[in-house]
Amino acid sequence: MTTSATTRTVLRAEGFSCPSCVAKIEKQVGRLKGVESVKVHFASARIEVDHDAERVSADDLVAAVAKAGYKAAPSAF
Repeated sequence: MTTSATTRTVLRAEGFSCPSCVAKIEKQVGRLKGVESVKVHFASARIEVDHDAERVSADDLVAAVAKAGYKAAPSAF
């Protein structure tokens, strides 16, 4: 059985203003098949996602954040 490598993608989010927004984003992104963990850093507006890049892409992650009602984009830092 082959195991694919886990990728960490960092997204920069916009538009969330309260701690409960964090839970909404974590829940929405965490539902995606292939996502292993989601950590939203409220103060820095960063979303760190550990995922299987073959099963879920950065675009899928951005779309999931959008579905939760927020804008996000992949970040280099």
